Amino acid sequence: MKRKNQAILEGPTIHHYKFRRKPNRSLAGDIGIYIFLAFFSVVMVFPLVFNIASALKPLDELFKFPPDFFPRRPTLDNFSDLLVTMSQSWIPFSRYIFNTLFVTIVGTLGHVLIASMAAYVLAKYNFPLGNLFFRVVVVALMFSGCVTSIPQYLIMCRLHIVDTFWSLILPAFSAPIGLFLMKQFMEGLPMSLIEAAKIDGASEWKIFISLVMPNVRPAWLTISIFSVNSLWNNPANAFIYTESKKMLSYALTQIQLGGIARTGQAAAVQVVTFVVPIFFFILSQSQIMETMASSGLKD
Repeated sequence: MKRKNQAILEGPTIHHYKFRRKPNRSLAGDIGIYIFLAFFSVVMVFPLVFNIASALKPLDELFKFPPDFFPRRPTLDNFSDLLVTMSQSWIPFSRYIFNTLFVTIVGTLGHVLIASMAAYVLAKYNFPLGNLFFRVVVVALMFSGCVTSIPQYLIMCRLHIVDTFWSLILPAFSAPIGLFLMKQFMEGLPMSLIEAAKIDGASEWKIFISLVMPNVRPAWLTISIFSVNSLWNNPANAFIYTESKKMLSYALTQIQLGGIARTGQAAAVQVVTFVVPIFFFILSQSQIMETMASSGLKD
């Protein structure tokens, strides 16, 4: 079965690259494109590098005007002061970290599984109102969280899950971006591969777990990054009221609001906030580009 499926996936190999035409661009045009891309790369990386540099500056350099971009006397005092402040909290900071990790992991895994199952049905099977349902998903992408916050809160109240972790996990399960990307990616999966698996006696669940999911790995890694970034930095002020259930982002924000005396700690907080999503993105960036190309979001 594995050899048959592999042969179907590979298909006839035609070396198109031998007949590919060269782009009709001059050397000056190529240089201009590279300069343009380099400029915008610097613009996009600048805030990240500046935040890291600020977190390594002592207090006297943080208040210097005009400021230096890089620290002259790098130090980790801001991070050590942040740890001291965290240890003095009446709610252990390990609790905030646990809450954030629990919501992020459960929400991301559930989002990937539910989006994958729904996308598999929409991409590979025709059923009444299937196209209409997907159009509703596309329309949902146009609305920001601010537009849906009030209806979402009313639904949470009706379900009696306000001030519980489920008020953060359930919205993560239903995020439309995951279903959209996964459905577009699965449409490129050959239907002949699925039919061959059915002929060999594989059930629908076996096909989905053993055949479909491994072949759409770039897509579920991509939506995992979106979900991790959203849940990790979610302060959850609107749904969580009990202090022991609040997220790490909320606790770090309270430290940032401590005034001028905590300027160095606030700079360290910025680094702690984005280090996990960026690390996860770096590990999977090639998969993201492949997913965007397959879903039509990248030309």
